[in-house]
Amino acid sequence: MIPFVDLKAQYDSIKPEMDKAVQRVLSSGWYLLGEETSAFEKEFASYLGTRHCAACGNGTQAIEILLKAHGIRPGDEVITVSHTAFPTVLGISNASARPVFAEIGENYLINPARIEEKISEKTKAIVPVHLYGQCCDMKPIMEIAEKHSLTVIEDACQAHGAEFRGKKAGVLGHSAAFSFYPTKNLGAYGDAGLMVSRDSAVIEKARMLLNIGRKSRCEHECVGLNARISELQSAVLRVKLKRLDKWVEKRRNLAAIYGKEITARGIRNPILEKYGKHAFYLYVVRAQEREKLQEFLKEEGISTLIHYPIPVHLQKAYSFLGPGRGSLPLTEKIASEIVSIPLYPELGKSQVKEVAEKINSFYR
Repeated sequence: MIPFVDLKAQYDSIKPEMDKAVQRVLSSGWYLLGEETSAFEKEFASYLGTRHCAACGNGTQAIEILLKAHGIRPGDEVITVSHTAFPTVLGISNASARPVFAEIGENYLINPARIEEKISEKTKAIVPVHLYGQCCDMKPIMEIAEKHSLTVIEDACQAHGAEFRGKKAGVLGHSAAFSFYPTKNLGAYGDAGLMVSRDSAVIEKARMLLNIGRKSRCEHECVGLNARISELQSAVLRVKLKRLDKWVEKRRNLAAIYGKEITARGIRNPILEKYGKHAFYLYVVRAQEREKLQEFLKEEGISTLIHYPIPVHLQKAYSFLGPGRGSLPLTEKIASEIVSIPLYPELGKSQVKEVAEKINSFYR
């Protein structure tokens, strides 16, 4: 059996240090907004090469809080993509903004050339999604934002360790949101997230918002969220952060094997943009006869998933936004073809070659 992901294998590889970190928190008697969280924020900021960040409960809250901290108000429009994890758009609507969907390119990412057609007098921000571990083309996006005085908040929730022109995802826009969902390149043992910003005032406002709008113990300056990260998750993430680059490099090496070994005509490997370095949170191919391929691989003991089969603009929850099927043709086409195959640092090279050979044999 080759599982889609194996989180236990990762834990087993770091068990002594992880157990020690968890025990340290339990013995401290302090479980929220303590030394572990403060230390993790400093260490993650140093990893990115920035100074201002604040950890929170999850990536969805990170997007919502950052939008609010940047002054986004009810009725403002925020441009993003429909081909993304549902929480990207949920974070926007939870901030009382209206999501507006731009078309993607063949690389699965927002197409910068299709952004300006979506800008209106109500547009206040752009949320480009670094999907599957590859950065969007941020240079034209930032130029468009400057031209129209828009805020850019990176959705870097799948891009831990990804790079754009030598800089890490998370320091490319005005602010950025990260998720530490357990399966991510840097994953907690539960939900967790983090916010990054160029502007210290934005992070100061974000800290207040994530902690129930609290200015001091008994003073609440604004209507905030209960979005605190736990000390346990911060301690877990500190242990893993030291290994992140090594794990990402392992992902890149395994992805390179897929790229070389998967040769079937019915498969299109992901496009790797030359402007950056993919972090391969997921290895997502486009496949003919996708469902039959998945069933074949399942019978061979290989697990697959689809990220994501239903674009957000076709989800019932967002039907109120207006134009539905046919409004984003490339997004809809790609969603009907993609399939994610196993990729994680603990996966063996022989297993990767086996997956590739099984895919090739299906099309033969």
